[in-house]
Amino acid sequence: MSAPHILVVDDEPDIRRLMREILEDEGYVVSIAENGETAREARRTRRPDLVLLDIWMPDIDGISLLKEWAPEGKPEPPVIMISGHGTVETAVEATRYGAYDYLEKPLSLAKLLITVKHALEADKLRRENVGLRKTTQPLIEPVGRSLVMKDLRDQVERIAQTEAWVLVSGEAGSGKELFARYLHSRSARADGPFVDVVVASIARENAAIELFGNEDGANVRYGLLEQANGGILFLSEVGDMDAALQAKLHAALQNRSFLRVGGREAVAFDVRIVSASHRDLDQGIQSGRFREDLFYQLNVVPVKIPPLRHHGEDVSDLLSYYVDYFVMHERLPYREFSVAAQNRLRNYGWPGNVRELKNLVQRLLILGSGDEIGVDEVDVALGTATQHSPGVASDFDLPLRDARERFERAYLEHQLRATGGSVGQVAKLAGMERTHLYRKMRALGINPKGEWQEK
Repeated sequence: MSAPHILVVDDEPDIRRLMREILEDEGYVVSIAENGETAREARRTRRPDLVLLDIWMPDIDGISLLKEWAPEGKPEPPVIMISGHGTVETAVEATRYGAYDYLEKPLSLAKLLITVKHALEADKLRRENVGLRKTTQPLIEPVGRSLVMKDLRDQVERIAQTEAWVLVSGEAGSGKELFARYLHSRSARADGPFVDVVVASIARENAAIELFGNEDGANVRYGLLEQANGGILFLSEVGDMDAALQAKLHAALQNRSFLRVGGREAVAFDVRIVSASHRDLDQGIQSGRFREDLFYQLNVVPVKIPPLRHHGEDVSDLLSYYVDYFVMHERLPYREFSVAAQNRLRNYGWPGNVRELKNLVQRLLILGSGDEIGVDEVDVALGTATQHSPGVASDFDLPLRDARERFERAYLEHQLRATGGSVGQVAKLAGMERTHLYRKMRALGINPKGEWQEK
Protein backbone atom coordinates (compact mmCIF):
# COMPACT_ATOMS: atom_id res chain seq x y z
CA MET A 1 0.00 0.00 0.00
CA SER A 2 1.25 3.51 -0.80
CA ALA A 3 1.81 5.95 2.06
CA PRO A 4 -0.59 8.92 2.39
CA HIS A 5 0.24 11.70 -0.08
CA ILE A 6 0.32 15.24 1.33
CA LEU A 7 0.48 18.43 -0.76
CA VAL A 8 2.19 21.38 0.98
CA VAL A 9 1.31 24.79 -0.48
CA ASP A 10 3.30 27.74 0.87
CA ASP A 11 5.15 30.67 -0.71
CA GLU A 12 8.00 30.55 1.85
CA PRO A 13 10.79 28.15 0.73
CA ASP A 14 11.99 27.52 4.29
CA ILE A 15 8.48 26.54 5.43
CA ARG A 16 8.03 24.22 2.46
CA ARG A 17 11.39 22.56 3.06
CA LEU A 18 10.81 22.18 6.81
CA MET A 19 7.35 20.64 6.45
CA ARG A 20 8.54 18.34 3.69
CA GLU A 21 11.41 17.01 5.80
CA ILE A 22 9.24 16.54 8.89
CA LEU A 23 6.43 14.79 7.05
CA GLU A 24 8.74 12.56 5.01
CA ASP A 25 10.46 11.50 8.23
CA GLU A 26 7.03 10.34 9.42
CA GLY A 27 6.63 8.16 6.34
CA TYR A 28 4.35 10.41 4.25
CA VAL A 29 4.80 11.10 0.55
CA VAL A 30 5.07 14.89 0.12
CA SER A 31 4.63 17.20 -2.87
CA ILE A 32 5.19 20.95 -2.67
CA ALA A 33 3.76 23.98 -4.43
CA GLU A 34 4.87 27.60 -4.10
CA ASN A 35 1.66 29.36 -5.15
CA GLY A 36 -1.93 28.80 -6.18
CA GLU A 37 -1.22 27.97 -9.81
CA THR A 38 1.36 25.28 -9.04
CA ALA A 39 -0.98 23.95 -6.33
CA ARG A 40 -3.77 23.58 -8.89
CA GLU A 41 -1.42 21.73 -11.23
CA ALA A 42 -0.11 19.43 -8.46
CA ARG A 43 -3.65 18.61 -7.33
CA ARG A 44 -4.69 17.91 -10.91
CA THR A 45 -1.68 15.68 -11.62
CA ARG A 46 -2.12 13.46 -8.59
CA ARG A 47 -4.88 13.40 -6.01
CA PRO A 48 -3.38 14.11 -2.58
CA ASP A 49 -4.83 12.61 0.58
CA LEU A 50 -4.42 15.92 2.42
CA VAL A 51 -3.49 19.53 1.57
CA LEU A 52 -1.62 21.93 3.88
CA LEU A 53 -2.58 25.32 2.42
CA ASP A 54 -1.09 28.72 3.23
CA ILE A 55 -3.52 31.65 3.24
CA TRP A 56 -1.28 34.49 2.04
CA MET A 57 0.28 33.83 -1.38
CA PRO A 58 1.27 36.19 -4.24
CA ASP A 59 -1.17 35.04 -6.94
CA ILE A 60 -4.27 33.89 -5.01
CA ASP A 61 -5.10 33.63 -1.34
CA GLY A 62 -5.66 30.24 0.27
CA ILE A 63 -9.28 30.98 1.25
CA SER A 64 -10.19 31.62 -2.40
CA LEU A 65 -8.42 28.41 -3.40
CA LEU A 66 -10.30 26.52 -0.67
CA LYS A 67 -13.61 27.86 -2.01
CA GLU A 68 -12.60 26.76 -5.50
CA TRP A 69 -11.88 23.23 -4.26
CA ALA A 70 -14.97 23.05 -2.05
CA PRO A 71 -17.94 24.51 -3.97
CA GLU A 72 -20.34 22.80 -1.53
CA GLY A 73 -18.24 23.29 1.59
CA LYS A 74 -16.65 19.84 1.38
CA PRO A 75 -13.11 20.05 -0.01
CA GLU A 76 -11.81 16.98 -1.76
CA PRO A 77 -9.33 16.01 -0.35
CA PRO A 78 -9.36 17.55 3.18
CA VAL A 79 -7.50 20.82 3.75
CA ILE A 80 -5.62 22.23 6.74
CA MET A 81 -5.12 26.00 6.53
CA ILE A 82 -1.85 27.67 7.63
CA SER A 83 -1.21 31.36 8.29
CA GLY A 84 1.33 33.59 9.97
CA HIS A 85 -0.90 36.67 10.05
CA GLY A 86 -4.35 35.24 10.58
CA THR A 87 -7.25 36.51 12.61
CA VAL A 88 -10.17 34.87 14.34
CA GLU A 89 -12.36 35.96 11.40
CA THR A 90 -9.98 34.27 8.94
CA ALA A 91 -10.06 31.02 10.91
CA VAL A 92 -13.86 31.12 11.09
CA GLU A 93 -14.11 31.72 7.34
CA ALA A 94 -11.74 28.83 6.59
CA THR A 95 -13.82 26.51 8.76
CA ARG A 96 -17.04 27.69 7.12
CA TYR A 97 -15.68 26.69 3.73
CA GLY A 98 -14.78 23.21 4.93
CA ALA A 99 -11.19 23.40 6.21
CA TYR A 100 -10.46 20.61 8.68
CA ASP A 101 -8.34 22.81 10.93
CA TYR A 102 -6.35 26.04 11.10
CA LEU A 103 -2.68 26.24 12.19
CA GLU A 104 -0.75 29.42 13.01
CA LYS A 105 2.89 30.15 12.21
CA PRO A 106 5.43 29.66 13.64
CA LEU A 107 4.33 26.06 13.44
CA SER A 108 4.39 23.78 16.44
CA LEU A 109 5.82 20.58 14.95
CA ALA A 110 4.02 18.39 17.47
CA LYS A 111 0.70 20.08 16.71
CA LEU A 112 1.34 19.84 12.96
CA LEU A 113 1.92 16.09 13.12
CA ILE A 114 -1.06 15.35 15.36
CA THR A 115 -3.36 17.53 13.23
CA VAL A 116 -2.21 15.79 10.03
CA LYS A 117 -2.76 12.39 11.65
CA HIS A 118 -6.25 13.31 12.88
CA ALA A 119 -7.24 14.83 9.51
CA LEU A 120 -6.26 11.65 7.66
CA GLU A 121 -8.05 9.48 10.22
CA ALA A 122 -11.19 11.62 10.04
CA ASP A 123 -11.25 11.40 6.24
CA LYS A 124 -10.81 7.63 6.40
CA LEU A 125 -13.69 7.37 8.87
CA ARG A 126 -15.88 9.57 6.65
CA ARG A 127 -15.24 7.31 3.66
CA GLU A 128 -15.94 4.20 5.75
CA ASN A 129 -19.22 5.68 6.97
CA VAL A 130 -20.25 6.44 3.37
CA GLY A 131 -19.56 2.81 2.53
CA LEU A 132 -21.59 1.61 5.50
CA ARG A 133 -24.57 3.73 4.46
CA LYS A 134 -24.54 1.96 1.10
CA THR A 135 -24.90 -1.48 2.62
CA THR A 136 -26.69 -3.05 5.54
CA GLN A 137 -24.08 -5.81 5.66
CA PRO A 138 -22.17 -5.47 8.96
CA LEU A 139 -18.38 -5.49 8.82
CA ILE A 140 -17.55 -8.74 10.57
CA GLU A 141 -15.54 -11.88 10.11
CA PRO A 142 -17.80 -14.18 8.09
CA VAL A 143 -19.89 -16.28 10.49
CA GLY A 144 -19.77 -20.06 10.44
CA ARG A 145 -17.94 -22.99 12.04
CA SER A 146 -18.45 -25.44 9.19
CA LEU A 147 -15.46 -26.87 7.36
CA VAL A 148 -16.68 -25.06 4.21
CA MET A 149 -16.52 -21.66 5.90
CA LYS A 150 -13.27 -22.39 7.73
CA ASP A 151 -11.55 -23.35 4.47
CA LEU A 152 -12.98 -20.27 2.73
CA ARG A 153 -11.77 -17.90 5.46
CA ASP A 154 -8.33 -19.51 5.35
CA GLN A 155 -8.24 -19.15 1.56
CA VAL A 156 -9.23 -15.47 1.68
CA GLU A 157 -6.67 -14.74 4.41
CA ARG A 158 -3.90 -16.30 2.28
CA ILE A 159 -4.99 -14.30 -0.77
CA ALA A 160 -5.13 -11.12 1.32
CA GLN A 161 -1.38 -11.34 1.97
CA THR A 162 -0.71 -10.86 -1.76
CA GLU A 163 -1.49 -8.01 -4.15
CA ALA A 164 -3.25 -10.29 -6.65
CA TRP A 165 -6.53 -9.11 -8.16
CA VAL A 166 -9.50 -11.24 -7.19
CA LEU A 167 -12.79 -12.23 -8.82
CA VAL A 168 -15.45 -13.32 -6.30
CA SER A 169 -18.32 -15.38 -7.68
CA GLY A 170 -21.43 -16.75 -6.02
CA GLU A 171 -25.20 -16.62 -6.02
CA ALA A 172 -27.06 -13.41 -5.20
CA GLY A 173 -27.15 -12.83 -1.46
CA SER A 174 -24.34 -15.25 -0.66
CA GLY A 175 -22.04 -12.59 0.84
CA LYS A 176 -19.63 -11.58 -1.93
CA GLU A 177 -19.12 -8.05 -0.62
CA LEU A 178 -18.65 -9.32 2.93
CA PHE A 179 -15.77 -11.53 1.82
CA ALA A 180 -14.28 -8.69 -0.23
CA ARG A 181 -14.31 -6.49 2.88
CA TYR A 182 -12.88 -9.36 4.94
CA LEU A 183 -10.04 -9.66 2.43
CA HIS A 184 -9.44 -5.90 2.67
CA SER A 185 -9.34 -6.03 6.48
CA ARG A 186 -6.68 -8.77 6.38
CA SER A 187 -4.51 -7.16 3.70
CA ALA A 188 -1.61 -4.70 3.80
CA ARG A 189 -4.09 -2.15 2.39
CA ALA A 190 -6.41 -2.35 5.41
CA ASP A 191 -5.68 1.28 6.33
CA GLY A 192 -6.46 2.39 2.77
CA PRO A 193 -9.91 3.03 1.30
CA PHE A 194 -12.41 0.36 0.30
CA VAL A 195 -14.41 1.93 -2.53
CA ASP A 196 -17.54 0.00 -3.44
CA VAL A 197 -18.84 0.45 -7.00
CA VAL A 198 -22.25 -1.06 -7.78
CA VAL A 199 -21.70 -1.28 -11.52
CA ALA A 200 -25.37 -1.51 -12.46
CA SER A 201 -26.19 1.67 -10.53
CA ILE A 202 -23.85 3.87 -12.60
CA ALA A 203 -25.75 5.73 -15.30
CA ARG A 204 -24.29 4.70 -18.67
CA GLU A 205 -23.91 8.28 -19.89
CA ASN A 206 -21.92 9.23 -16.76
CA ALA A 207 -20.07 5.95 -16.24
CA ALA A 208 -16.65 7.19 -17.42
CA ILE A 209 -16.88 10.30 -15.22
CA GLU A 210 -17.94 8.25 -12.19
CA LEU A 211 -15.07 5.82 -12.62
CA PHE A 212 -12.28 8.05 -13.97
CA GLY A 213 -13.33 11.58 -12.95
CA ASN A 214 -13.20 14.67 -15.14
CA GLU A 215 -11.42 17.98 -15.63
CA ASP A 216 -12.98 21.31 -16.55
CA GLY A 217 -10.28 23.96 -16.58
CA ALA A 218 -8.86 24.20 -13.07
CA ASN A 219 -11.74 22.19 -11.60
CA VAL A 220 -10.96 18.52 -11.01
CA ARG A 221 -13.43 15.83 -10.00
CA TYR A 222 -11.76 12.67 -8.75
CA GLY A 223 -13.36 9.43 -9.95
CA LEU A 224 -13.89 6.28 -7.94
CA LEU A 225 -10.70 4.67 -9.24
CA GLU A 226 -8.63 7.59 -8.02
CA GLN A 227 -10.50 7.73 -4.70
CA ALA A 228 -9.48 4.10 -4.11
CA ASN A 229 -5.77 4.90 -4.45
CA GLY A 230 -3.76 2.97 -1.89
CA GLY A 231 -6.69 0.64 -1.19
CA ILE A 232 -9.20 -1.60 -2.90
CA LEU A 233 -11.72 -0.86 -5.64
CA PHE A 234 -14.59 -3.34 -5.35
CA LEU A 235 -16.53 -3.75 -8.60
CA SER A 236 -19.83 -5.31 -7.56
CA GLU A 237 -21.72 -7.28 -10.24
CA VAL A 238 -19.07 -6.54 -12.84
CA GLY A 239 -20.96 -8.71 -15.32
CA ASP A 240 -23.50 -5.89 -15.70
CA MET A 241 -20.89 -3.46 -17.08
CA ASP A 242 -21.69 -2.21 -20.59
CA ALA A 243 -19.29 -2.80 -23.50
CA ALA A 244 -18.00 0.79 -23.76
CA LEU A 245 -17.04 0.97 -20.07
CA GLN A 246 -15.48 -2.50 -20.27
CA ALA A 247 -13.17 -1.25 -23.02
CA LYS A 248 -12.16 1.85 -21.03
CA LEU A 249 -11.58 -0.17 -17.86
CA HIS A 250 -9.51 -2.76 -19.73
CA ALA A 251 -7.24 -0.02 -21.13
CA ALA A 252 -6.85 1.62 -17.70
CA LEU A 253 -5.99 -1.66 -15.99
CA GLN A 254 -3.61 -2.62 -18.79
CA ASN A 255 -1.67 0.65 -18.52
CA ARG A 256 -2.16 1.19 -14.77
CA SER A 257 -3.16 4.74 -15.70
CA PHE A 258 -6.11 6.58 -17.22
CA LEU A 259 -7.24 9.91 -18.60
CA ARG A 260 -9.92 11.81 -16.75
CA VAL A 261 -12.77 12.90 -19.01
CA GLY A 262 -11.55 16.19 -20.49
CA GLY A 263 -8.08 15.57 -19.08
CA ARG A 264 -4.77 16.19 -20.84
CA GLU A 265 -2.37 13.85 -19.06
CA ALA A 266 -2.53 10.23 -17.88
CA VAL A 267 -3.05 9.66 -14.15
CA ALA A 268 -1.29 6.69 -12.54
CA PHE A 269 -3.03 4.73 -9.81
CA ASP A 270 -2.11 2.21 -7.11
CA VAL A 271 -5.27 0.18 -6.55
CA ARG A 272 -6.05 -3.47 -5.90
CA ILE A 273 -9.06 -4.60 -7.93
CA VAL A 274 -11.57 -7.01 -6.40
CA SER A 275 -14.57 -7.85 -8.58
CA ALA A 276 -17.72 -9.82 -7.95
CA SER A 277 -20.49 -11.32 -10.05
CA HIS A 278 -23.41 -13.70 -9.64
CA ARG A 279 -23.48 -14.15 -13.41
CA ASP A 280 -21.56 -16.82 -15.31
CA LEU A 281 -18.89 -14.66 -16.96
CA ASP A 282 -17.74 -17.58 -19.12
CA GLN A 283 -21.18 -17.57 -20.71
CA GLY A 284 -20.94 -13.80 -21.00
CA ILE A 285 -17.71 -14.19 -22.95
CA GLN A 286 -19.26 -16.80 -25.26
CA SER A 287 -22.26 -14.58 -25.95
CA GLY A 288 -20.10 -11.49 -26.51
CA ARG A 289 -21.51 -9.59 -23.51
CA PHE A 290 -18.22 -9.61 -21.58
CA ARG A 291 -14.69 -9.00 -22.83
CA GLU A 292 -12.40 -12.00 -22.57
CA ASP A 293 -9.29 -9.85 -22.03
CA LEU A 294 -10.96 -7.97 -19.16
CA PHE A 295 -12.06 -11.27 -17.61
CA TYR A 296 -8.48 -12.53 -17.51
CA GLN A 297 -7.30 -9.23 -16.03
CA LEU A 298 -9.80 -9.47 -13.20
CA ASN A 299 -9.73 -13.23 -12.64
CA VAL A 300 -6.15 -13.58 -11.40
CA VAL A 301 -7.34 -15.41 -8.28
CA PRO A 302 -10.91 -16.76 -8.29
CA VAL A 303 -12.88 -17.07 -5.05
CA LYS A 304 -16.15 -19.03 -5.07
CA ILE A 305 -18.66 -18.25 -2.30
CA PRO A 306 -20.86 -21.31 -1.62
CA PRO A 307 -24.64 -20.95 -1.35
CA LEU A 308 -26.02 -21.25 2.18
CA ARG A 309 -27.72 -24.58 1.36
CA HIS A 310 -24.23 -26.10 1.02
CA HIS A 311 -23.31 -25.28 4.63
CA GLY A 312 -26.63 -25.49 6.45
CA GLU A 313 -24.83 -26.36 9.69
CA ASP A 314 -23.92 -22.65 9.94
CA VAL A 315 -27.56 -21.54 10.00
CA SER A 316 -27.83 -21.63 13.81
CA ASP A 317 -24.77 -19.39 14.23
CA LEU A 318 -26.09 -16.99 11.59
CA LEU A 319 -29.51 -16.82 13.26
CA SER A 320 -27.88 -16.05 16.61
CA TYR A 321 -25.62 -13.41 15.08
CA TYR A 322 -28.43 -11.55 13.30
CA VAL A 323 -30.71 -11.64 16.33
CA ASP A 324 -27.95 -9.96 18.35
CA TYR A 325 -27.23 -7.56 15.48
CA PHE A 326 -30.82 -6.30 15.17
CA VAL A 327 -31.29 -6.11 18.93
CA MET A 328 -28.16 -3.97 19.26
CA HIS A 329 -28.39 -1.80 16.12
CA GLU A 330 -32.15 -1.44 15.63
CA ARG A 331 -33.30 -1.93 19.24
CA LEU A 332 -35.66 -4.75 18.28
CA PRO A 333 -36.88 -7.04 21.09
CA TYR A 334 -34.73 -10.07 21.76
CA ARG A 335 -36.28 -13.39 20.72
CA GLU A 336 -34.70 -16.82 20.64
CA PHE A 337 -35.20 -19.50 17.99
CA SER A 338 -36.40 -22.83 19.39
CA VAL A 339 -34.45 -25.99 18.57
CA ALA A 340 -37.27 -27.13 16.29
CA ALA A 341 -37.26 -23.80 14.45
CA GLN A 342 -33.50 -23.95 14.03
CA ASN A 343 -33.76 -27.49 12.67
CA ARG A 344 -36.44 -26.39 10.21
CA LEU A 345 -34.20 -23.57 8.97
CA ARG A 346 -31.08 -25.74 8.79
CA ASN A 347 -32.93 -27.93 6.30
CA TYR A 348 -34.47 -25.08 4.30
CA GLY A 349 -33.14 -24.46 0.77
CA TRP A 350 -32.41 -20.71 1.19
CA PRO A 351 -32.84 -19.56 -2.42
CA GLY A 352 -31.93 -16.02 -1.28
CA ASN A 353 -28.92 -17.23 0.75
CA VAL A 354 -27.60 -15.25 3.74
CA ARG A 355 -29.47 -12.12 2.67
CA GLU A 356 -32.77 -14.04 2.88
CA LEU A 357 -31.85 -15.37 6.35
CA LYS A 358 -31.01 -11.90 7.57
CA ASN A 359 -34.30 -10.48 6.26
CA LEU A 360 -36.22 -13.38 7.82
CA VAL A 361 -34.70 -12.72 11.24
CA GLN A 362 -35.54 -9.02 11.00
CA ARG A 363 -39.13 -9.79 9.96
CA LEU A 364 -39.65 -12.23 12.83
CA LEU A 365 -38.29 -9.78 15.40
CA ILE A 366 -40.47 -6.95 14.10
CA LEU A 367 -43.73 -8.82 13.59
CA GLY A 368 -43.56 -11.58 16.21
CA SER A 369 -44.20 -11.60 19.94
CA GLY A 370 -43.03 -13.69 22.85
CA ASP A 371 -39.56 -14.71 23.91
CA GLU A 372 -39.31 -17.73 21.61
CA ILE A 373 -39.65 -18.14 17.85
CA GLY A 374 -41.29 -21.51 17.21
CA VAL A 375 -41.41 -23.73 14.16
CA ASP A 376 -44.99 -22.74 13.31
CA GLU A 377 -44.07 -19.06 13.21
CA VAL A 378 -41.07 -19.89 11.04
CA ASP A 379 -43.22 -21.87 8.61
CA VAL A 380 -45.61 -18.96 8.24
CA ALA A 381 -42.72 -16.54 7.68
CA LEU A 382 -41.12 -18.85 5.14
CA GLY A 383 -44.40 -19.02 3.28
CA THR A 384 -44.40 -15.23 3.07
CA ALA A 385 -40.77 -15.18 2.01
CA THR A 386 -41.35 -17.93 -0.54
CA GLN A 387 -43.98 -15.89 -2.29
CA HIS A 388 -41.35 -13.25 -2.95
CA SER A 389 -38.48 -15.59 -3.79
CA PRO A 390 -37.55 -15.60 -7.48
CA GLY A 391 -38.15 -18.89 -9.22
CA VAL A 392 -40.77 -20.19 -6.76
CA ALA A 393 -44.26 -20.90 -8.04
CA SER A 394 -47.19 -18.78 -6.88
CA ASP A 395 -49.98 -20.21 -4.78
CA PHE A 396 -52.31 -22.04 -7.20
CA ASP A 397 -55.26 -21.56 -4.81
CA LEU A 398 -55.27 -17.81 -5.48
CA PRO A 399 -57.51 -16.16 -8.07
CA LEU A 400 -55.68 -15.68 -11.36
CA ARG A 401 -55.44 -11.90 -10.94
CA ASP A 402 -53.90 -12.17 -7.46
CA ALA A 403 -51.47 -14.86 -8.58
CA ARG A 404 -50.42 -12.76 -11.56
CA GLU A 405 -49.84 -9.69 -9.37
CA ARG A 406 -47.81 -11.76 -6.91
CA PHE A 407 -45.61 -13.09 -9.71
CA GLU A 408 -45.17 -9.63 -11.27
CA ARG A 409 -44.18 -8.18 -7.91
CA ALA A 410 -41.64 -10.96 -7.25
CA TYR A 411 -40.29 -10.67 -10.80
CA LEU A 412 -39.77 -6.89 -10.66
CA GLU A 413 -38.27 -6.99 -7.17
CA HIS A 414 -35.82 -9.65 -8.35
CA GLN A 415 -34.82 -7.56 -11.37
CA LEU A 416 -34.35 -4.46 -9.20
CA ARG A 417 -32.06 -6.45 -6.92
CA ALA A 418 -30.14 -7.85 -9.88
CA THR A 419 -29.62 -4.41 -11.46
CA GLY A 420 -28.84 -2.53 -8.26
CA GLY A 421 -32.09 -0.55 -8.47
CA SER A 422 -31.66 0.67 -12.06
CA VAL A 423 -35.17 1.21 -13.37
CA GLY A 424 -33.82 1.81 -16.87
CA GLN A 425 -32.13 -1.59 -16.96
CA VAL A 426 -35.18 -3.32 -15.51
CA ALA A 427 -37.31 -1.75 -18.24
CA LYS A 428 -34.98 -3.21 -20.88
CA LEU A 429 -34.94 -6.65 -19.27
CA ALA A 430 -38.72 -6.66 -18.93
CA GLY A 431 -39.29 -5.28 -22.44
CA MET A 432 -41.35 -2.37 -21.10
CA GLU A 433 -41.37 1.38 -21.57
CA ARG A 434 -39.95 3.10 -18.51
CA THR A 435 -43.09 5.17 -17.90
CA HIS A 436 -45.24 2.03 -18.08
CA LEU A 437 -42.84 0.28 -15.67
CA TYR A 438 -43.16 3.13 -13.16
CA ARG A 439 -46.96 2.87 -13.34
CA LYS A 440 -46.78 -0.90 -12.87
CA MET A 441 -44.50 -0.57 -9.82
CA ARG A 442 -46.82 2.01 -8.26
CA ALA A 443 -49.79 -0.29 -8.81
CA LEU A 444 -47.90 -3.18 -7.17
CA GLY A 445 -46.70 -1.05 -4.26
CA ILE A 446 -43.01 -1.32 -5.20
CA ASN A 447 -40.72 1.52 -4.18
CA PRO A 448 -38.13 1.99 -6.97
CA LYS A 449 -35.76 3.55 -4.44
CA GLY A 450 -35.96 0.58 -2.09
CA GLU A 451 -32.90 -1.35 -0.84
CA TRP A 452 -32.30 -3.34 -4.02
CA GLN A 453 -28.51 -2.77 -4.04
CA GLU A 454 -27.55 -5.31 -1.41
CA LYS A 455 -24.72 -7.63 -2.42
